[in-house]
Amino acid sequence: MEGNVLLALGLTLFAGLATGVGSLIAFFTSRTNTKFLSVALGFSAGVMIYVSLVEIFVKAKDALTLALGDKQGYWMTLVGFFGGMLVIALIDKFIPNKTNPHEVRMVEDIDKVESKIQDADKLMKMGTFTALAIAIHNFPEGIATFMSALQDPSLGIAIAIAVAIHNIPEGIAVAVPIFYATGIRKKAFNLSLLSGLAEPLGAIVAYLILMPFLNDVMFGIVFAGVAGIMVFISLDELLPAAKKYDETHLSIYGLVAGMAVMAISLVLLV
Repeated sequence: MEGNVLLALGLTLFAGLATGVGSLIAFFTSRTNTKFLSVALGFSAGVMIYVSLVEIFVKAKDALTLALGDKQGYWMTLVGFFGGMLVIALIDKFIPNKTNPHEVRMVEDIDKVESKIQDADKLMKMGTFTALAIAIHNFPEGIATFMSALQDPSLGIAIAIAVAIHNIPEGIAVAVPIFYATGIRKKAFNLSLLSGLAEPLGAIVAYLILMPFLNDVMFGIVFAGVAGIMVFISLDELLPAAKKYDETHLSIYGLVAGMAVMAISLVLLV
């Protein structure tokens, strides 16, 4: 179990650091590769949706029906699943649109910097608030990645990769407005990286708070919530962003590819 915990923490750290990779891409490329981002986001959504509905939801239901009986266990699975959706929906609702990390932005937006029009205090406040909004949003993703990896390391690796892919364009979305606000690349990178570290922080909180109470019922409810969180993120954030980055069917091709890769990998691991 201890080895699984360390692996799960490491995977959430890996996923969180991908936000910093996105900000570096924003600073060191002249144009956004929209086709790549469209396919990558679609692929990430495909992995998340498939693994949530085919693996995570089913394992949560199995644990709960075993502990509570068929009918009550199924109801509790549904409560956990839609409860996870509600949690992430409320987080999204309370993050203003201007600072929401999933508003599509381009690397080219950096050329629009006008740092002279605002004073330093307003710039710092704006950048800090944006980073805080991202951190709040990433926190439940860290819990989802950690709990998945803890239950099944191979499943956790797939989810961590999907979340990391998701975090790369998120890093671009964070870095561009913060750089626009401050005019300082290093500060934009540091704040975007710090916001990504909310994911391993979520994992640590899950370990400290949930682990002591992790019986079959608690595991089933949390795991069902993880499935709900990931499906909501895919439908509300990843696929719409993928479509905005490219107007063709590339995002859907990426979605199908993500599902296929996840399906094949699960069969090979049986």
